Amino acid sequence: MALGAQRKTVFGMILGQGDKLTGLGIAIGILTALALTHLMASFLYGIPATDPLTFVIVPVFLAAVALFACYLPARRATHVDPLIALRYE
Repeated sequence: MALGAQRKTVFGMILGQGDKLTGLGIAIGILTALALTHLMASFLYGIPATDPLTFVIVPVFLAAVALFACYLPARRATHVDPLIALRYE
């Protein structure tokens, strides 16, 4: 903001960076989980190793938690006084 960025631009930038990392992590997690289903099938009882409900609910929940975790610092960053941020650097 000290260099002319708007508050919503800073907010969007921080949320966007968090969303990219979250999406990458969820994609890697789903691919790894699908790859390991044959190993995990012997440990599960009563549900299939590729339970679609689990493969949908868990990533959505983790994405919501990550979005909330990115929201708080993004909101805090929009309220920092630009002069104080420049003096700190």
